[in-house]
Order: sequence, then structure tokens, then C-alpha cells
Amino acid sequence: MAGKRWRLGDIAVFARSLPGTKVGLKWGHRTWMIGDKGYAWERPLGKADLKRLGDARPPEGDIVAVRVESLDAKDALLAIAPPGFFTIEHFKNYPALLIELRLARIADVRAAITDAWRTVAPPEMPARPARKRARPRNSRTPRPVLRRSSVRSVTPSR
Repeated sequence: MAGKRWRLGDIAVFARSLPGTKVGLKWGHRTWMIGDKGYAWERPLGKADLKRLGDARPPEGDIVAVRVESLDAKDALLAIAPPGFFTIEHFKNYPALLIELRLARIADVRAAITDAWRTVAPPEMPARPARKRARPRNSRTPRPVLRRSSVRSVTPSR
């Protein structure tokens, strides 16, 4: 598989960077939530899930479930078919989907988690995570200022 992929530790770091997120156990698995509403959680497949897959290839490695805005949003995302995104019978009428991290692109996972966070975040919460502030410039090396009055046009003399 070409390119770097996220693992559960990367998910944990990113989810914790979203405002108001706390980590707890729900459904027997580590869950990232706001208040008591989970928006992403570890979701390994159980025996019943694997049995329902039948002859289909079972997902491998880390799997994360993410909440989506609605069943229509879930259907639309699955129709786009980003690598690693899938659903199972257990999630049939539930607005969430699963991500097989070893196949998914980092940008897609990041977007899915951010969108999931937005589904449970209260309206007064900031719309995006706080960014790290840039280091202040070194005051010993001031930035040169170009003033219009210091720029002269030169016309060639004949």
C-alpha cells in the first residue's frame, strides 16, 4: 500500500484536537465524544458481523466508526466510495459508517472525523479546531518596508 495511513493513535491525537472532545468508553470501545454524544469510536468487527459478511473479504486492521449527519449523507458518501469506507448490516438504519484505516486516505479520514464532530457539537462551539499560533518573528530582524515614496521610476535620457 503506497503512502502513509493513519492508525488508531493518529485518530486519538486528531480527535482530541477538536474543541470539547473527551474520550471515554461507550459500546465497550474507546469513544471520542462531546458531552455524552459519541462521534467516532473504535469498532472492531464481532463474530456476528464476520458471519454476515459471508464470502466477502473481511476488513483487516484498525477500524473506526464515525457518525454522519443523516442516512442520506451516509448513502452519498458510500456512493462516492472513498477507499476504506464501508458499512455492515448492523449499521443498516443508523447514521454512521466504518473506516478500514489501512486502506483509507488521511485526508478522507480527517474530513470524516471533523464532519462527525460537527454532527454532535453544539452550535456555540467553534466551527473548526484551534490552530497552533505561529512563532513570533525575531524582533532583531525587522521586515523591510517598501514605501511608495522611495520607489522612483527612471526614464532614460536621450
